[in-house]
This record gives sequence, C-alpha cells and structure tokens, in this order.
Amino acid sequence: MKTQKMKTRKSSFLTGILIVSLLLSINVKGQSAKKHFKAGEDYTESKNFEFAIDEFTKAVALDPDFTKAFVERGKLYDKAGNNEAAIEDFSKATVFEPKNEDLFYYLGKCYNKVGKYNQALGALNKATNLAKRELLPYQEKILTLLALEKFERALEVVDTALVIKDNSLNNYYKGVISVKLEEFDNAEKFFNKSITKSRYFIAARLDLADLYRNQGKLDNAMIQCNYVLNLDKKNIKAYYIRSDLYVKQLEYPNGINDVSRIIILDTDNPKWYALRGSYYQEFNQHLNAINDYSVAISFDKENPDYYFVRAKSYEHAMNYSSAAKDYETITQLSEYDVNAKKLLEATKVRLFEINRENDKPEIIIVDPEPTSGTILELPGDKETVLIKGKVWDNSDLSYLKINDKDVRFDKKDNHYEFITDVDIRDFDELVITALDVYDNKQTGIFPIKRTEVEPPLVKIIAPYASDNNLIYLESNDPTLYIEGQITDESHIRSIFIEGVTASYRMDVENPKFSANIDIMNKNKFTVIAEDMFGNRVEKEFTLNREGAIISQNNPMGKTWVVFIENSKYEVFASLEGPVKDVSLMKASFAKYQIHNIITKQNMTKEELERFFSIELRDLLRSNHVNSLLVWYAGHGKFVNETGYWIPVDAQRDDEFTYYNINTLKAAMQSYSSSLTHTLVVSDACESGPTFYQAMRSTPKERSCDDWTATRSKSSQVFSSAGYELAVDNSQFTRTFANSLANNPNSCIPIENIVSQVTIAVIKNNQQRPKFGKIAGLEDENGTFFFMLKEQ
Repeated sequence: MKTQKMKTRKSSFLTGILIVSLLLSINVKGQSAKKHFKAGEDYTESKNFEFAIDEFTKAVALDPDFTKAFVERGKLYDKAGNNEAAIEDFSKATVFEPKNEDLFYYLGKCYNKVGKYNQALGALNKATNLAKRELLPYQEKILTLLALEKFERALEVVDTALVIKDNSLNNYYKGVISVKLEEFDNAEKFFNKSITKSRYFIAARLDLADLYRNQGKLDNAMIQCNYVLNLDKKNIKAYYIRSDLYVKQLEYPNGINDVSRIIILDTDNPKWYALRGSYYQEFNQHLNAINDYSVAISFDKENPDYYFVRAKSYEHAMNYSSAAKDYETITQLSEYDVNAKKLLEATKVRLFEINRENDKPEIIIVDPEPTSGTILELPGDKETVLIKGKVWDNSDLSYLKINDKDVRFDKKDNHYEFITDVDIRDFDELVITALDVYDNKQTGIFPIKRTEVEPPLVKIIAPYASDNNLIYLESNDPTLYIEGQITDESHIRSIFIEGVTASYRMDVENPKFSANIDIMNKNKFTVIAEDMFGNRVEKEFTLNREGAIISQNNPMGKTWVVFIENSKYEVFASLEGPVKDVSLMKASFAKYQIHNIITKQNMTKEELERFFSIELRDLLRSNHVNSLLVWYAGHGKFVNETGYWIPVDAQRDDEFTYYNINTLKAAMQSYSSSLTHTLVVSDACESGPTFYQAMRSTPKERSCDDWTATRSKSSQVFSSAGYELAVDNSQFTRTFANSLANNPNSCIPIENIVSQVTIAVIKNNQQRPKFGKIAGLEDENGTFFFMLKEQ
C-alpha cells in the first residue's frame, strides 16, 4: 500500500514538471515572436523592408496567431508591389480580428491593385459597415465601383463620403462620376469645387481641362493646362491635352513641340510618335509624318492604324508603291478595316495604269507532266484528275479556267500556282485559259491519252514462291539469287528488290528480272514494281530456312509436294472431303523432310493443262527439284479404260471436258529427266492401263539404307480403285496419313504405305487400290521414300 502511494506521488510530480515545461515553452515562444516583431518594426522604421519582412515572417512562424505581424508584413508586401502576398496576410488577419475595419480596408485596396474588383467590393463593404464614419474605405470603394462601371452606386457612395468630409478629393471623385453619367454641368461644378478646396490638385485640373476641351471651351482648357505645367514641367497628360488644343487652334508647330516634349519624357511609347506624325500630316509635312509613323511601327509592328496613316502620307508624297505595301499589310493585319480597303482600291487604280503591259500569260502543267509537249497520259478508269500547274504573268490574273470552269490560284513571288480536281469523263482534252487584269489572254490545249490502270503482277520463278508467297531456302548463304517475271500491259519503269535495282530489259513487255540480294538476318524481302504510267505494286515474300536444314541429310534431295484440291464444282456435286484430306495430309507431312508444298484449288481444265505442261515444268527446272509427289483429291472418272480427273468446270457426260491423266503423263515426260523420283497419288479413281504398269507381285519392302533405291530413278502411281465419283469420307487418304503419322522409323517407303492402305481399304469392303510404275516414264527400280526430319 505504501509503495502504491509513492508511485502515485511520483507520477503527479512528473505531470507537474511537464505542465510547467510546456507553459515555459509557450512563454518562451511568445517572447521570441514579440522579439522578432519588435525587430521588424525597427527595420521598417529604418526602411530596411526586406529585413523587416523576414523578422515578421519569423514572428508568425513562432506564433501563428500573431495578427499584428500578419498586418505589418502585409503592409510591407503591399508597398513592395507583392499584392497577392499582401492579400494572403490581410485575409489571415481578418480571421483573427473579424471586427477590424482597417484590415478589410487594406484587403480591399490590395484587391483593387490586382484587378479583382468584385472581391475588393466585398472587403470594402465590410469595412464601411464596421466603420460608417471612416472616409478611406468609402474613397477606395468609389474606385472599385468606377472600375466595375457601377456609376449610380458610385454616386451614392461619393455622396456619403462628402457627408463625412467635404474635401477636395471627394468633390473630384464626384466630378469624375458625373462625367461617366454624362452630367457635364455637375462635373464642371465639382471639379471647380475640388480645385477651390485644393488649388494644387493636378488631377482635378487636368480632368477639368479635358472636359473644357470636349465642350469646345479651348481657352478655359488652355488655362488649366498652363497652370499644371507651371506646377509640373514633366506632366505628360498636360502636354498632351495642350498639344491637342494648339492643333484645334491650327497652331501646329506649338502642338508638335508639346508632343516632342512628351517623347523626351516617354521615349519608347509608339503612340506619341504616331500622334506627332498625325500633326505633321495635318500640317502637310508628310516626310516628317512618315518618319514618325515608321518609328511607331518599329515599336509595334502589329498595329494596322500606324500602317494606315503612314500609307496616307506616302500617297501625298506620290510614293504609291510604298503606300500599296502598307495597305496590303493592313489587309493582312486588319481584314475588316473598311477605310483601309477603300484607300487600297484607290491606290490600286492609280498603280494600275502605271503598270499596264501587253504580254500574254504563260501556262505550264507541272503534274501530270505532259508527254510530247502537251499530251496528258491518264489512267483509263480515271473520272477526275488532279492538275497542278503554274502561270507566269507580270500582272495580276483576272481568272483562270479549265474547260470553262473557274480555278482558284495562288500568287507566288513571280508567278501563280494552281491545283484542282478536273472532271474528265466527257472530255478528250483540257482547255486552260488565263486572263490578266489588262485583258491579255492565253489558251492552252492539252489532249488526253487514256492509259491502262492495272498494277504489275510479280511472280518469283526461282527460288519457288508458293501461293502464299513463302520461299523455302536450300542453303544458309547470306545472299540469294532471285529470278522472276513481271506481267503488265505496259512497259516497266522500275523493279526494286529490297532496295536493289533488278536487272531486266526495259524495252520488253512482261520482262523477266533477276537480282542478288542480301538476306543475312532477314526473314522476308519486298519486290516493288512500277509501270510507265505509275501503276505500282509492292509484294512481300517470306523466307523459310527449314529447307536448308532438310537438304543437308536428305537422300531424296529437294522434295516437293503438289496438291490438286478440287471441291467447288459448277455442275458436279461439291465436296467437303478434298479440303479435309489435303489438310490431313499436310499435317502428316509436317514431320517429314518436305522442302515445299504447293496447293492448287478448284482448277479448271485449262488451268490443269497449263499448270502441268508449263508452270510446274519451269518451277521444277529452275528450282532443281529432285523428288515430286503429285496428289489429286476430287472427283474422278474411269471411262473406256482411261482415268480422268474432273475439273471444276467439267460438264456431265462430256468426256472432252474432263482432264485425261494420260495428258498428265505426257506433260510429265517433258521434265522427268530432271527428276529422280516421281509419285502420283490419285484419290479419285484408277488411272487405267495406259497410264501405269501394274506390279506383277506384292511390292517388296524397301530399306532406307539401300542407296540404290534413293539414287535410282522411280516413276510410280498409286490410285484408289473404282469407277464412281469421289465421296467425302476417304479411307484411302485416312490410312495413308495414319501410315505417315505412326511411322516409328527414320523413313518409310511408298511400298509400306501401299500395303497398309490396301489392307485397310479391302477390310472396308472397297476395291483394291492400284499401285505401279508410270508407263512411258523412266524407272530404274528406285522408289519414293518419305524421310523423317532429324530431331
């Protein structure tokens, strides 16, 4: 118990110490704040205002409620011109002393100085409400209301101020307000009353002089100006009013002398030079006027009034070209200055006759550039053409027409330029007519020659480019030699491959081209071709380097697969199967060493004949293909011991419209010498005895290690049996694909696939497929191997 009491006494003792320390700290801070405030007052008295502001700032930092410090610092900010800072200090002070009318007066005064008149009015209303007999807030409020153009309200406030004190300043303010209200007799009365109460009140005398001047009481105005200038030899406003009084009395030299005195006092103000220039102008001293206006313009180049009055003096000095330049400047700076336009037209009329000439305009078409002088070669399908041209003429153009339609033109340094769309649907020529302001006329006739509009067609022959513009490379060489052909109705202007100019004959239509290009670290290249009429094509080709890897270890050499996929027939039933079958076979070939796959879809008889006779022949030769597999998926017919593939445009029961596969054999004979292995697979119908020689026994299994089988020539055909049209679900293709997909060895010969397909087809109650050699093609007992890609 005793211990507990001791703890309680100790705690109370510590609390007491803390309270005393806190009070001492507050007292010390208060004393320090007052110390800084006193230092600030001392600095203020000695006019060291920067140090004073610093001390007041320290005071409010130590004591944020120190109102006097805010007030005194605000006054110093106001005196230094930092009105925004003063507003902040006075605003804080009004929070602590909301009944202090002086603070609201200071605040309103600062708001006036920064042009925030509505805020000023609010503060000054509070000041006058708190101190209804204090004069200064009312006088400041008068200035605020004048700025807000609330003249009736200002009149009420000035009357209140006059009740408080009938002094010179209040009478002056009432005179000013009376002028604003156009009560000129009252204005004169109160200005005179202001002067009576303070004879040296310059502002009142000058406003009275201005009032007399506007009323035509020039002598009275002169008296006031002279009185002010006796008091103040540097009063600019007095000199200004007096100069105007002299000019009104036609005493131009005296008026000019007064403005000269102003210029000595305010050298860099352009309006005084302009004023003196106007006096010189009225006094017919135009060269002096021009000099003064030029000085004014040097200070303010954007003021159209200065150019306007200088041009007038140029006119009087007969310098019409300079006057015209000033008027032109005015039209640019002040588009809607009616007086300037009137004088400009008058000046142009005088200049017009001086510059009269008899030369006809000269017309030139820049784009499209005419050939043979005046002929315009334009694309045949063009309905409109963009014409760019120039017209040379020493004078202004009155109009420019193309095929009797007005064309807008722009004046340049020494010529005119025009650009316009012209409708040429019903015209064989363009007739361009130009007329200048002196009626000099020129007509140009430009015949139109129609040209073709199709862009060139680009075809890469070697290395072969697939239908989707994919090129399989045979090696990893950093450069690639390219051969191709351009097809176009016109001569070719240029061929570029990756920025390299291709070699071709420019005088030949549909030229072949070639180029060596750098393909290091590139996966594509672009061919750009343009014909003589500007028809342009850009074609991009993608490079596939898998072939380079395949070529290294493939005993079959470069191997190509060609798919003929006919499914969308015009007369025969359309099929879904060929699309699926080809897709399935492509997926199966993905893991085998196939350099390139060509897919031809929905071919007509003519396209089949052309492809196998010409296009495929050229591709195989130029790309040095070793092994070729041709796969047909689509309808087939077996008629009179002859197999046919059905083109998509074939007619029922019209054998002539079918594609005889003996025609295929004849075509293949022309390039069989360049191939080592040829395999034709027809999933349509059997090919017939004239196309192939049937095997006399079951095909024996061949080994990948048997170099004679890969190096010896082979020409083989594998076709489904039957005589009917194709169906959409082919057991033949499905088993062929599965044989490839499930092959566990490094290669699989066609004989193995034939065996598996035959077993599957027979099991499915279909006729046995036919496998044998292609009759008439060279065969050395080799065979077609499908080589797996190396993992």
